[in-house]
Amino acid sequence: MQHAARNYAIVTAAYWGFTLTDGALRMLVLLHFYRLGYSPFTLAFLFLLYEAAGVLANLVGGWLATHYGIARMLAVGLVTQIVGFVLLSALDPGWTAALAVAWVVVAQGVCGVAKDLTKTASKAAIKLTQSELQAEAREQGAGQLFRWVAWFTGSKNAMKGVGFFLGGVLLETLGFRGALWVMAGLLALVLVGVAASLPPMMGKRKASKSVRELFAKNPGINALAAARVVLFGARDVWFVVGVPVFLYSAGWSFTMVGSFLAAWTIGYGLVQALAPQIVRRSADGLSREVPAARLWSALLAAVPMALAIAVALQVPQLEWVVVAGLGVFGFAFAVNSSVHSYLVLAYAGSEKAAEDVGFYYAANALGRFIGTLLSGLLYQWGGLLYALIGSAAMLLLCWLATLALPLARADAARSPS
Repeated sequence: MQHAARNYAIVTAAYWGFTLTDGALRMLVLLHFYRLGYSPFTLAFLFLLYEAAGVLANLVGGWLATHYGIARMLAVGLVTQIVGFVLLSALDPGWTAALAVAWVVVAQGVCGVAKDLTKTASKAAIKLTQSELQAEAREQGAGQLFRWVAWFTGSKNAMKGVGFFLGGVLLETLGFRGALWVMAGLLALVLVGVAASLPPMMGKRKASKSVRELFAKNPGINALAAARVVLFGARDVWFVVGVPVFLYSAGWSFTMVGSFLAAWTIGYGLVQALAPQIVRRSADGLSREVPAARLWSALLAAVPMALAIAVALQVPQLEWVVVAGLGVFGFAFAVNSSVHSYLVLAYAGSEKAAEDVGFYYAANALGRFIGTLLSGLLYQWGGLLYALIGSAAMLLLCWLATLALPLARADAARSPS
């Protein structure tokens, strides 16, 4: 049990370091290119390959982590992120706008691959370490898994919020290129720690032998994947471009926007970590958690609906109404996301947990891609109102998908509890 807890702590610390730089990168790119005069759609376009690359990276990464070991794929993800930072730092201010955009899109694509390779390996490591609990602690397995997932996911997003703030600070103090070099150096230190601390064959199992086998998931994984696509699309459709640009156009400075997004993400992460205290756990790990996923999806859908009405009516102090609404949205979204992240590991089998997690987070990446694309298009077409309407529609689809979640594990996916 101590060995499992040690590996969990190492993986979590490594992902913290990665997420810190990933959050900083998003703020660096968004603020730097908005300052250069890029349109909302172009800003969204800069992140499209970053999100699209994650779909394939999660699917392939899950298979590779099963075949070659989780620790190795975690190291590959860190190396890939360093390469992406180096590519971005080579951006020349003298290049044409078209060439600069193309270069950033490709470099962001490399970083997108890195993010999802690292995430898949890290989440699969949690399932692995939970399944390695000693026999005397197995009766606490489901509750332990929920707590570990909630803490991992929540602390990761809190660290991303710190990264947003760090990105703004580094951009102002060191400039675009200097900030990227500092972040590459930080990740190099994390990489050395992972290589020295984790067993290289950790999580190595017999991988799927065909594409058909790789995509043959149990009903719980399939329903969660569908819900995840629209859940994260609903967040990013107004969060990626709409909120920062709306607040800036309302008179907020870059520092104010970056600080608010950092505070929101940190708070969102803290709520995720507290989800096991908000959602009552059941002995079988599903009978209370699945209804909770359905309830919180329905509650979440009401938030952008209400905000859309406020924006349409142009209520007084609209930017502060949006800020307050985003706080409520963040709370409900954090509980939703944490419950979903637990359920995918509850449904996943231990033997191919990395593949199941990779499939699920491929859906997550697809949702971010759709949301990112629509965030630029909808905001350009109809401002924040259109983005909020799009978010509400996606969340209704998310709620419908949760209705298909089974209340019992399939035999093939049953794990110790």
